[in-house]
Amino acid sequence: MSSRPGLWITLEGGDGSGKTTQAEMLESWLADAGHTVLRTREPGGSEVGQLIRDIVLHHTGEIAPRAEALLYAADRANHVATVVQPALNRGEIVLQDRYLDSSVAYQGAGRVLDGSQVRDLSLWATEGALPDLTLLLDLDPAAARVRLDAADKPFDRLEAEKLDFHTRVREAFLALAKAEPERFLVVDALASVENIAEQIRARVSSLL
Repeated sequence: MSSRPGLWITLEGGDGSGKTTQAEMLESWLADAGHTVLRTREPGGSEVGQLIRDIVLHHTGEIAPRAEALLYAADRANHVATVVQPALNRGEIVLQDRYLDSSVAYQGAGRVLDGSQVRDLSLWATEGALPDLTLLLDLDPAAARVRLDAADKPFDRLEAEKLDFHTRVREAFLALAKAEPERFLVVDALASVENIAEQIRARVSSLL
């Protein structure tokens, strides 16, 4: 645990793993218990970040893999400095959809860049900031594709990638969790929504 007054929780996992649903349930549970909660996301958790989000997820032209990694790191640097850290200093609980683990998985493994370099870039951008807890909703990419197809909405640049890309992403997430078991809680995203929420609440309770 860090010495800062707030609590920082990130949610990770492949597209379609149910992060948004679990973030909403966790936010409600924490708010009912009297905590002040800030919901945010990467990319796009700040004004500058929203501009970057439009580029990295919706730009129709080619973006070189290293340029993509740098754009995510730029978003992260601004987001942590202007949104996350101030909230933590106020003693709030920050619930964040995606952080540097997503860059290691998507830009590192997915784009086949050096994952350790991608991680180091993000750590430099954020002055070494790491969350207190990372919730990884683990889901087989084939099952995730069924969910995404059922949602019937346009895919962004990453969602549209092929199965082998998403398989590399999943494997990278699981490797990250194995390397830092004290920071991660890995949950089977095929479990019921309520079962997943119960697992998450039990782990978060131990940190409050």
